[in-house]
Amino acid sequence: SWWKTRRTVWYQFSPGDPSKAKEVLFDRNYEDVYSDPGYPVSRKNKQRRSVLATFEDDRYVLLEGEGYSPKGNHPFLDLFDLETRETKRLWQSKDPYYESISGLMCDGGGKDFTLDDISFLLSRESPSEPSQFSTVSWPGGFDAEPAEELLTDFPHPHPDLRDLQKKVLRYKRADGTDLTATLYTPPGYDAERDGPLPTLLWAYPREFKSKEAAGQVRKSSFTFSYIGGTSPLLFLANRFAILDGPTMPIIGEGDEEPNDTYVEQLVSSAEAAIDKVVELGVADRGGVAVGGHSYGAFMTANLLAHAPDLFCCGIARSGAYNRTLTPFGFQAEERTIWQAQDTYIQMSPYLYADKITKPMLLIHGDEDNNTGTSKIQSERFFSALKGHGVPSKLVLLPHESHGYRAKESVLHCLHEMEDWLAKHCVQHVNGDK
Repeated sequence: SWWKTRRTVWYQFSPGDPSKAKEVLFDRNYEDVYSDPGYPVSRKNKQRRSVLATFEDDRYVLLEGEGYSPKGNHPFLDLFDLETRETKRLWQSKDPYYESISGLMCDGGGKDFTLDDISFLLSRESPSEPSQFSTVSWPGGFDAEPAEELLTDFPHPHPDLRDLQKKVLRYKRADGTDLTATLYTPPGYDAERDGPLPTLLWAYPREFKSKEAAGQVRKSSFTFSYIGGTSPLLFLANRFAILDGPTMPIIGEGDEEPNDTYVEQLVSSAEAAIDKVVELGVADRGGVAVGGHSYGAFMTANLLAHAPDLFCCGIARSGAYNRTLTPFGFQAEERTIWQAQDTYIQMSPYLYADKITKPMLLIHGDEDNNTGTSKIQSERFFSALKGHGVPSKLVLLPHESHGYRAKESVLHCLHEMEDWLAKHCVQHVNGDK
């Protein structure tokens, strides 16, 4: 199946002319992001419907993509010839900014336009400056530099953290798989001068079919760090280091099922991430907390169960912890519990509650309508933890679903996280145990 092989095929065909044979444009593994040709640009027609933007009697289309590479993401815009299959690069993001195409600007009212009329809405940002928008066009032709007109001048949304430090880390886990993570440290921090910081690792595992795909870089060093209401980056204001999005690939090559070795691969990835920040002098062993939302919460519980000495505490939001309650599959697991009973059991931290010793904070929306993360998951897991004497706390947010929206809920969530980290991570680093 396409899911087992990660294969995607793009065809060119003509619905109005059945005599024209269907032709393959791209046939590739979609996990291999380095080979991603981009996606066709659409436009609005006179009926305000989105249709494929084509040029010169449907010979050319525009492709925009993220531009993944070992050097990081560099979004691009290409002109693709459907007859010759040749590609001409019209534009690409340049360091030290992260730039991306946000939309077509020349199709207002569904009017017709040519390649000479093309203009786009461009977004440009950097680690210290939020995204600003401008229009970009090519009045001198595509071989000339594009013309730009700045449209916005948005202020910095959180000026107190304007000078936060951001670095994309690259490292390997024990089996040789390449991993990446984004390390954030507070403004003015110097590891040599200031020493290790209390650290929060926040992650979300993903499944892959090959080590090569799992190790590809999917980050940019030049994006702006937007900080949402429940973002772990808020704790930079409390002088935390944040290891955000360390890759936790769960790989199953060939006929292997990724989740059959979920625990081993998860622990190995976490060990590699901690080794890296300790090597940099940013964190102390035993002074790293782990957290996540949804499948990241599930990850958190498994790490505390199967790597009890790796973290000082955990924060798990809106997670699932007993896989016998999701018997017909979960996340990317297609097998049922009757087909893979051992895997379901091994991946259920609820069944390993007796192995957990580090403090665990559970937060859940009282009306979570996500199929696999009913609040009973947190309630039963909390009971298991308390029954085994694990320092733990369960917080239920009234009227909230899988994500938290009310101001009161968001602020209370942050309060609980801040209090938990102060008790079980900051004191750990300061030696006041």
